[in-house]
Amino acid sequence: MKRFFYYSAWTIGIGLIIYLGMKWEFRLKETASTDFNILPVVLFSAIFPIVLGMLLRLPQLFIEIKENKRWTFDWTKFLAVALPALLIVVLHILSYLAILPVVHLLLIGGQTLVTVAGIVFGYTLLDSFKK
Repeated sequence: MKRFFYYSAWTIGIGLIIYLGMKWEFRLKETASTDFNILPVVLFSAIFPIVLGMLLRLPQLFIEIKENKRWTFDWTKFLAVALPALLIVVLHILSYLAILPVVHLLLIGGQTLVTVAGIVFGYTLLDSFKK
């Protein structure tokens, strides 16, 4: 029963953060439509999914922290899963900054690809820390 309440509290907390994040994104989009500065919206749309991915892994990480074992880092998982996901997010940001020529890989999946890649990166980053 204790575990049920633990995960329920995390679910409510993450749901609240998602709600507040969506409100913040809406305000950023309104501001961007008036002053024509889309950089804050692009940065938010790239960073917020990473934070969500980390939040999804955090409850289990806290349980693992309570164990008294040595920490390791799973480089294989990080290099094979997290790094390509991070690359997609970074290319998305760079395409809006005009540092790189527009990478049309992102047009295939659009914002959904960037959101999923951000969540995968955030989750895998914390999941790579193992006891």
